Amino acid sequence: MASSSSSSIVITSASTCSYDVFLSFSGEDTRYSFTDHLYHRLQRAGLRTFFDNDAINKGEELEPEFKTAIEQSKASIVVLSKSYATSSWCLDELVLILEQRRRCDRDHFVLPVFYGVTPSDVRNQKGSFDIHVKLSSSKWSNHNVNKWKIALMEVANLAGHVLSGPETIFLKEIVETVYNNLDRKDVCLPVNITGMESHDKEINSWIEQSNLEFLVIYGMGGSGKTTLAKYIFHSNFKKFESVSFLEDIGRTCEGVNGLLVLQEQLLNDISWGKCRKIPSVSCGTPLIEDALRTNKALIVLDDIVERKQLVALLGVGRINAQSKIVVTTRENTDNWFDFSYSRCQKYEMKLLNNVEASQLLCRHAFGSNTPMAGFKEFVLHAIHYCEGNPLALEVLGSSFTNNNTIEYWKSQLNLLEKDMHLEIQNVLQTSYESLPYKSVKMLFLHIVCFFIGKDLDYVETILEPDYSAILGIKILINRCLLYVSPNKKLTMHRLVQEMGKNIVRQESDLPVKRSRVWLSGDSYMILKKGKGSKVVEGLALDMNMLSEEDIAFKSSNLTTDALNNMDRLKFLQLNFVELNGSYEDFSKDLRWLCWLGFHLRAIPPNLYMRNLVAIDLSYSKLEVFEPPMVLQSLRILNLKDSHNLTHILNIFKIPRLETLILWNCYSLVNVCNTLGDLTSLALLNMTGCHNLTKSTFCFPFSLHRLFLKDCHLERTESFPLSFCLQLDLQYLNLGSSLFESLPCYSHLEYLRVLDLSFCSRLKCLLCLPSTLEELYIYGCELLERITFQAPRFTLQEFGYLGCIHLFEVEGFFKLVPIAKVDETDLGHMKWLQQYQYHEVCLVGDDELTVGRSWHIQLLYEFNIMSTSLPDIRDPNMTPKYKSKSSSLSFDVPWCPNNKRLKGINVTFKYGISGDECIWFCKISTANGVVDMMYNPKVFGKPESGEVCIWLSYWPIGYTLNIGDTLNVSIVVLSGLEVHECGASLVYSDKETLEDNMECAEILGGDLSRFHLSKGAYYLCRRDFSELVEVGRLTPDWFRILAGDTIDYTEVRGWRKTGRPKQVNPSFTELKTVRCIIHGPQSEEIYNIAEMLKSSIDYKSAASASSLLKVESKSGTRFDLFNKIVEAIATEKMRGGYPERVRDQENLNA
Repeated sequence: MASSSSSSIVITSASTCSYDVFLSFSGEDTRYSFTDHLYHRLQRAGLRTFFDNDAINKGEELEPEFKTAIEQSKASIVVLSKSYATSSWCLDELVLILEQRRRCDRDHFVLPVFYGVTPSDVRNQKGSFDIHVKLSSSKWSNHNVNKWKIALMEVANLAGHVLSGPETIFLKEIVETVYNNLDRKDVCLPVNITGMESHDKEINSWIEQSNLEFLVIYGMGGSGKTTLAKYIFHSNFKKFESVSFLEDIGRTCEGVNGLLVLQEQLLNDISWGKCRKIPSVSCGTPLIEDALRTNKALIVLDDIVERKQLVALLGVGRINAQSKIVVTTRENTDNWFDFSYSRCQKYEMKLLNNVEASQLLCRHAFGSNTPMAGFKEFVLHAIHYCEGNPLALEVLGSSFTNNNTIEYWKSQLNLLEKDMHLEIQNVLQTSYESLPYKSVKMLFLHIVCFFIGKDLDYVETILEPDYSAILGIKILINRCLLYVSPNKKLTMHRLVQEMGKNIVRQESDLPVKRSRVWLSGDSYMILKKGKGSKVVEGLALDMNMLSEEDIAFKSSNLTTDALNNMDRLKFLQLNFVELNGSYEDFSKDLRWLCWLGFHLRAIPPNLYMRNLVAIDLSYSKLEVFEPPMVLQSLRILNLKDSHNLTHILNIFKIPRLETLILWNCYSLVNVCNTLGDLTSLALLNMTGCHNLTKSTFCFPFSLHRLFLKDCHLERTESFPLSFCLQLDLQYLNLGSSLFESLPCYSHLEYLRVLDLSFCSRLKCLLCLPSTLEELYIYGCELLERITFQAPRFTLQEFGYLGCIHLFEVEGFFKLVPIAKVDETDLGHMKWLQQYQYHEVCLVGDDELTVGRSWHIQLLYEFNIMSTSLPDIRDPNMTPKYKSKSSSLSFDVPWCPNNKRLKGINVTFKYGISGDECIWFCKISTANGVVDMMYNPKVFGKPESGEVCIWLSYWPIGYTLNIGDTLNVSIVVLSGLEVHECGASLVYSDKETLEDNMECAEILGGDLSRFHLSKGAYYLCRRDFSELVEVGRLTPDWFRILAGDTIDYTEVRGWRKTGRPKQVNPSFTELKTVRCIIHGPQSEEIYNIAEMLKSSIDYKSAASASSLLKVESKSGTRFDLFNKIVEAIATEKMRGGYPERVRDQENLNA
């Protein structure tokens, strides 16, 4: 019998059709089985289906109703079962369906489904499809039968589905075919959509992963979160049984019963279109949970504002593992998706790059992807203003659509410097308005106006007492209103900052009646007129900025009158401003005083400072600093570059001081001895205080970070540099000191960073703490030896460029001129002494080779001894086993009488074929007992057209047995050409220390972090993945070296200490902490060049190593090093140095 209608709308269609699918079937054999299942599958997929006859009143003519239903359907499914052709109703439906297909020029899609029959049966009218005229029925007339036969032949020739295999798969294929042919537009994608391709990789990865139900897209307002969600929905909804898109949830929930309306919509969408009324939100959640357990659903929850909305709409129960739920939110939060049965992937919305931004702006402004002639400069200006925010680009572009004149663009862009487009403001301000506390809103506005670009810890210290800044900043970060850069600076999208400033501007047309005044021009006029306001909480004035903006502001006589009227003033920033008048009536609420270039010789005695948290008087003309009162609240005092400062008195009046910066106060001769009584002082920076009388004060016990660089320290009885009482020291900088050695620091268990750069007299460092993570000894040219409390080398960072006499770092390497090696230490290689004055240029580790003597050196590393020689001919170098290629194999023979196998010599002759020389020496046995890959720290580099010889000794004889097949190879990855290689077994007359020792012991102690998962030892101190990233090494280098049995990821991020590991948490915290706490200014205003030499990175040094193409004579070696340092410093000041070095410079500050 013909199918008829009962339908449910799951996705609203823009089409005028009443139905998506008309089902034609015989009720006799499929109504309550296959066709019923098909109907429900279509419903779950959101396809409105005409089925059954419940909607048709009894007694009505069926044919007109069927005809109407077919005409109002986009597609028809004809279920051709064995009894289909026995029903005249079915055959009439088929005729009407095919007529509709012809009438719509095939836009009406017809899908035949052959259920229990074949297309041949239908086409050739066999079996039950062999229909004839029936004289007993007028319906089966000759005319009708011929018409039906033609229809059966026509439908049999259409592409369809033939049942074979499980019905569940068969049903799924039918639904997918209908979906694909209808090409349903599920959601309306925005016009001129741009930049979606950049998200595809991560989105597709999430779609394909099982048991990863949630995708949370978060980011600032206007960043394109909803557009991306629509794009995901549009691209994938056909793969799911049911789908639902709930848009603008935050705003909907503000309305009456908004959450309840959303629940009903969601439940209706995922429950096969069965409309249900929900009495309350609490009743709706369990119903949705039940539906989510069974349905394979794609759901988008757009603009979730709070977690309770998410729980109300989804519950917390188990979700079908094949379902996918996309959530967009302005919050970056980790505790929303802690459902026990579900997993979540977070995706931070990426803003458009400049190319995409230009395309989007131009599409809206000009109707093309490129600017009109003469408008390129204006487009770049607009792109810079929007910083990749799609909403802003669309709004601005649209505003230019009908006004594409240069004058109009200029006017509009000038206006943006003073005001924000209302549509952009409203979208961004929604995040601000949703902040949960008034104090967080105030905190946001303070940061917007005064603290962007400042150190996180610094800002938290200043703002915590009044605004709970630690909590507040976390909230702002979660709402994507604020970000923290890798070096812990507060950053903010330009539009968000402009939105915040616009909120302040709206307080009043007059700057003096606003709560915050950040523009120097406005602040200057307020001070010049001398009329302050009781509403002002923060004011900033930089005279240097004014000089750049308006030459008329240069001459002025400013007074304190206006400031004395600002009773609520909390934040005052004055850069190189000279004020006349009394300080007696300054605000009692002042928390932050940043007065760079403070012009008075002493602190005014009547200045109320009791509530100050941070004082920055850098570049001041102070001669004496003495607190006028007890400052219980003061945490940070910065007197950097106060060149006239000679005395610091009564510092005990700042009992809770945590940070004291005296950097470059080079006239300072006395700090009162009460400095040692400060129990909270954690950071003391006395860099450059070389005139200070050290015996007049002692350091506090509480110090964590101490900077004494450029203080010209000597180790004396009165100043032994032992720091016996400062047991919590984590960072110590004694750079440019004059001592020859240091006492043992084994008692400094928390010491993580030690900087001794340019200690020109330093000769040795003995028994350094085993907890040390970073050591910097740049330019210590007399330093020869370093040992540790424990023999294992554990440094995560180690800078030693310019240590041209450094021959040993315990547990790391030993590099000694042959002339200085004792004959007994050379053993069977003592013949090398005759070549001690031959010369070879060493390359490899630039920090170790720059400025070093070219005389033959012996390298001990992993207990492997190696050297590089010029092309000499000596019978001692003739190997037993030789090959003209880069590899060879041989079987271990019987030992000679009274001899023991001690080890193996490996040698090869090579030339240079490129700039980057990367190679490994591999030794392995066929049985896998021995498997080692060694990349020496340094090796010889021959001149062009010449050759070098690399000779090495491996003390592994005890691991080799008679008959073992030994494989030796030189694996060249870049830059070398091997001419020949060879190997010889080394025997001894008596037992050696190596007997009965483990392999790791023979090769230099605990090598567990150099031991790969498949048993091989990867004896290397370098991360070659960096060269892959810059294209200087092929990506398959490790496969070439180790074959396919070892995963390359094992050596990614390789360090000097071997396999990467989770570093000590305190080390991580110390590396990222900012020790320049100057206040409002970014550190660019300080002369960082002064400290560059104590933070030279070896990667920068590598670029300068070309200076060593010629031999450096002993008399000019340090001059050459200084040139290299100068070259590196110049490169860094141009911004071309790694972030890691910048962070270290900040520590040195």
